[in-house]
Amino acid sequence: MDELDANGHELYAGLRYPWPQAPDSGQVREVAAGVWWLRMPLPFRLDHINLYLLRHDEGWVVVDTGMNTDQTREVWEQVFERLFGGQPLLAVICTHYHSDHSGVAGWLAERFRCPVYMTAAEYRSLYVAVPEASPAGWDFVDFYRKAGFTEEHAGELYRLIQNGHFRPLHFNSFRRLREGDRLRIGARHWQVVIGRGHSPEHACLYAEDEGLLIAGDQVLPRITSTVGVHATEPEADPLRDWLTSLEHLRQLPDSVLVLPAHERPFFNLHARLDQLQAHHQAHLALLLASCDEPRSALELMAVLFPTLSGRFDELMALGETLAHANYLMAEGLLVREHHQTHYRYRRGPRTQPAVAAPGGGQALGSATTLNIPGSQPVALQESQCDRQEQQ
Repeated sequence: MDELDANGHELYAGLRYPWPQAPDSGQVREVAAGVWWLRMPLPFRLDHINLYLLRHDEGWVVVDTGMNTDQTREVWEQVFERLFGGQPLLAVICTHYHSDHSGVAGWLAERFRCPVYMTAAEYRSLYVAVPEASPAGWDFVDFYRKAGFTEEHAGELYRLIQNGHFRPLHFNSFRRLREGDRLRIGARHWQVVIGRGHSPEHACLYAEDEGLLIAGDQVLPRITSTVGVHATEPEADPLRDWLTSLEHLRQLPDSVLVLPAHERPFFNLHARLDQLQAHHQAHLALLLASCDEPRSALELMAVLFPTLSGRFDELMALGETLAHANYLMAEGLLVREHHQTHYRYRRGPRTQPAVAAPGGGQALGSATTLNIPGSQPVALQESQCDRQEQQ
């Protein structure tokens, strides 16, 4: 049994959990006056998402919605009857666009004719989705082929993300959230705190007077949020955004009660930020140490994630691997070369990164030189190793 403090809070891995047990699937628990924690089921190995229901005047505001499934709607119907008691839903807030957070926002908004609040980048991202009934495009196949996958394997990944579960219901309007905005909900004022890296413009909500932080996926207690590079933006550097956002969140008091989107609410925010940073630094070091000889992204994925249980895990693991590789390339520590049909990565000439911003490298938003590839793109030149093999 894990250690408990004098208040009955569980102490585990440097964090303090006020509730040793989560509510049962589909059930709610009040975690602060007028703030309810709903455990919404998900059809994955990660079998739940935490949603937060906030009392507001004569109705309710919900933060995140669950996936676009019949099971999600069934749970909401129970909430409307047992908790809302006929009172209306007045607004939906989506921390970000991912399907478990915004899946039925459109259904809720239409049912109650209420607005949806989210950041602009997250709203736009809702509409970047693969077509339901079409083969994978050349750019999608090209992205995975260059990582070391076969075309057939890429097609399987494409069909996976065509699943309707990953398609939030669209809605035609939204209210924009920006960094520093304040929302009055009931007797509280919630300040919008933006994080990046896991998604483009993730909105957390911070109630300063009572020390509450609805963190979404930006800070999770025992697992790490996915920080990945995907076919839609193959040259992205989301890990740099993520590490910078960890420092941004460090400006909040360590004493806040963090209300995350998965697992259980916890205290000791700064300790968790330290752990998240250390996790990614360890992955960066491991990936770099594996590149004394040229390696494909698929080979590096096996180093960082030796145990995977299916195609969905592969999709996430490759994205994470490329996020770390792109970060190291931007630091000058890793070089990417074109070998036959795929990329290979090897150590660059530098041995120490030039740290100029939290998380290392260039400051977020600083200018970058973009090279338009030609018939013989400089960034993809044949390596010396390739020439020796051909000889």
